[in-house]
Amino acid sequence: MSSSRRQRILDLIARAEHPITGTELATTLGVSRQIVVQDMAILRAAGADIIATPRGYLRATPRGGRATYREVLAVQHPREMIEAELNALVDLGLRVIDVIVEHPVYGELRGALMLESRADVKTFLGRLGDAEPLSVLTRGVHLHTVETSRPGAIEEGRQALRQLGILLEGPG
Repeated sequence: MSSSRRQRILDLIARAEHPITGTELATTLGVSRQIVVQDMAILRAAGADIIATPRGYLRATPRGGRATYREVLAVQHPREMIEAELNALVDLGLRVIDVIVEHPVYGELRGALMLESRADVKTFLGRLGDAEPLSVLTRGVHLHTVETSRPGAIEEGRQALRQLGILLEGPG
């Protein structure tokens, strides 16, 4: 029963057009959300192409296997610039995969974002609410993994962050 349920989870996520919440999966499968969380842990440990985001579970690789370009961008800004930063990236068709900070004790801390639109950014900011973003741990310094299927979009994103005055660049 559990192996067929896990296969059904994989099938549902593979066909999904948007992230699927644990609650949605639990309702569809007729199990508790805790069972879904356990199944996800087992599937992901076995190498399933699933990531957990604040909006739900989704495939780590885009549907259709389209070519993607991926880079990590370094930025530094106060909390008040989060919306402008993220909107600048998604407006150019970039998918903001995650946020990463380097903590002196714990090492790399990463939070999944999976933002693709202004609506996603708005939802994320609503969930963030009064909580502190990870970048508070590093005086605003953080990284974002971004990806796109459009050549040149990442460089346009870099330029947009440069115009906002928040892009961190090495000597070059």
